[in-house]
Amino acid sequence: MSIGERTSRAVRIWAIAAGLVIAPWMAKSAVAHGSRAASDSWQEQSSADREQEARDREQEKRDREEEARDREQEKRDREQERLERLDELYSDGREALDEDRYDRAAEKFSELASLNGPQTDAAMYWKAYAENKLGKRDSALATITDLEKKYAQSRWIKDAKALEIEVRQSNGQPAHPESQPDEDLKMLAITGLMNSDPQRAMPLLEKVLNGPGTPKEKSKALFVLAQNGSSQSREILARIARGESNPDLQRKAVEYLGMFGGQESRQTLAAIYASTNDVSVKRAILRSYMVGGDKEHLFAAAKGEKDASLRAEAIRQLGIVHAPEELRQLYAAETTPEVKKDILQAFFLSGDAKFLAEAALGEKDPEIRRTAIRNLGLVGSAEAKEALLAIYAKETDRENKETVLNALFIQGNAHALVTIARGEKDPQLKKTAVSKLALMNSKEGNDYLMEILQK
Repeated sequence: MSIGERTSRAVRIWAIAAGLVIAPWMAKSAVAHGSRAASDSWQEQSSADREQEARDREQEKRDREEEARDREQEKRDREQERLERLDELYSDGREALDEDRYDRAAEKFSELASLNGPQTDAAMYWKAYAENKLGKRDSALATITDLEKKYAQSRWIKDAKALEIEVRQSNGQPAHPESQPDEDLKMLAITGLMNSDPQRAMPLLEKVLNGPGTPKEKSKALFVLAQNGSSQSREILARIARGESNPDLQRKAVEYLGMFGGQESRQTLAAIYASTNDVSVKRAILRSYMVGGDKEHLFAAAKGEKDASLRAEAIRQLGIVHAPEELRQLYAAETTPEVKKDILQAFFLSGDAKFLAEAALGEKDPEIRRTAIRNLGLVGSAEAKEALLAIYAKETDRENKETVLNALFIQGNAHALVTIARGEKDPQLKKTAVSKLALMNSKEGNDYLMEILQK
């Protein structure tokens, strides 16, 4: 039965029930009208269905994209956790060496070497070093051989060959930490000689740096060299910083160039930064810029670095050295939300509540505004507290208002929360403000809670 036939039948049934007589033309008119109405209704429903299907497809697409982003983020998080674990093992092993706990050092470096991370060659060298200190000379030689076989181009090979010579020249008797030469006494003697006769001391320092000494001994030798300040010592330091030694000493040399060097050392670091692809060395240079207050080179890295993690590091260091003008220029030119958030974090590190307030009020992206608000909560200054109240009064986005309330809670600003709770007309926002006050245990907040209970 067609739509028209069903409509006609319905009209007739209705007329009979009502005791009416319907003329044929009236029935036809009703049928036609019903058909058009039904057709229009069907078309409208069909159009609505298509629009809903389109919305559903778009939502499914967004969901798939979000799932893909989540999977990618989980992958990055897992990789970051793995790298952090490797760094932790390396730090634990180095700390054990400094404390002359060679058995623990050998254990840590052995575990690290088995994980095949970026520090594997370094782990194998220090494992052999610890084994030699424990008197396990055959094991030490086997580890060195393995290192030379697997990582023939490693920058630890030079140290490994020096260690191999020491192991082979030993008398084969177990070596105990208490029987080793006093490294501190040795370095005190070299330091004294450096002050009185640098020409005699310099070769001794180089011998320590090129030999199979402990990390602590080599670091002290490098420190003495850096403090000397002579052109010869700067040249040796620069060579090591360029990578003519193992990576550990290279990063330490970079650090000391930033601490003790002047303009010439900064230029040396800039040249190394431009020429290397080693992320760990670049990161060490950025931190060295920070130690030396070198805003110029940090700003250049923050503008031009392609690696996202290094660029974020440069931006963060600009915040630490308090470079508001440079950060403002970066923010004005930036279009990427994630980098803008990094810059806002740097403004927090520099304590610049004024700019954070400007971003919280003027930024169009709600998530970036929330980031600015959260960082304002961490600043904690009187200017930041006033800014948060002003932002709350002007804000229309509920989530941003809740972010302001949380920022005030982080500040411990009970006065502002009480002020907001007294005037807030939105029951849910008022409840949120009161819930924050309930956790703060402040006198003003508790007094207000009592007022509520007494109403």
